[in-house]
Amino acid sequence: MSEQELNSYRFLSGQDPTDEMLYAIMSEARDAAVKKAEEAQKKFEADYERLYEQALRIWGKRINSMCNGHY
Repeated sequence: MSEQELNSYRFLSGQDPTDEMLYAIMSEARDAAVKKAEEAQKKFEADYERLYEQALRIWGKRINSMCNGHY
């Protein structure tokens, strides 16, 4: 199936897609979803690391102050 045939199909046309068209459409949707999930996971991990380091610095300063007798 050509790219033009695939891109010309519309679900609202009243025609059912062929199995080949449906497979291609669903494969593209899956690939897009996987890519989006991977990007979201990377962003989450970066944000988590940044917040973890920030909390570690804050609590480190507080603990250090307490150890030095500064309440």
